[in-house]
Amino acid sequence: MLGLKLSTDPRWADLTAISIEAILTDHAYCEQKAALSMISLIQQYPEENRLVEELAPVVTEEWGHFRSVLAMLKKRNLQLGAQRRDEYVHLLKKFEKHGGSKNQRLVEKLLICALIEARSCERFRILSLHHPDEELKTFYHKFMVSEAGHYRMFIDLANEYGEREQVKSRWNQYLEYEAGIMTELALRGDRVH
Repeated sequence: MLGLKLSTDPRWADLTAISIEAILTDHAYCEQKAALSMISLIQQYPEENRLVEELAPVVTEEWGHFRSVLAMLKKRNLQLGAQRRDEYVHLLKKFEKHGGSKNQRLVEKLLICALIEARSCERFRILSLHHPDEELKTFYHKFMVSEAGHYRMFIDLANEYGEREQVKSRWNQYLEYEAGIMTELALRGDRVH
């Protein structure tokens, strides 16, 4: 369904168990950044009614996810750590085309968002199936389901604002590029991506 070209090794779930505080901290900031990204899209494209209507409730949902992760940290007497640069997202944004029409630039941003949500969904699935902590398996299952819906929303929006065949072609380019990123980045248990 997600179309990712390179799957994460399921043993990554064991790496995340080394420091629950670290992976929950990174997850919290991922949720926060997702909400901020959607707010930014709304600010850049306020005239696009469907975009605004689709993203506004997801901003609330992502912020709720941030609060859920904070609650899990608190429940386990863990501390929200410092935010770290998300190298995965940084590298994805290097592939973004900045020229073209306003709609073409919007499609680029939507495809990046879709890819981040797809990879997050895939990682949360691994945690929901393979994490050694049963509570966290259940915790991450709901995030997996949510991210899958967000991925689909971003792809649908990209198809609305772009020409379907061009969107499909560009999406495949992003998938190939993202697979390259995944081979370059070390598999770390303290990062969602």
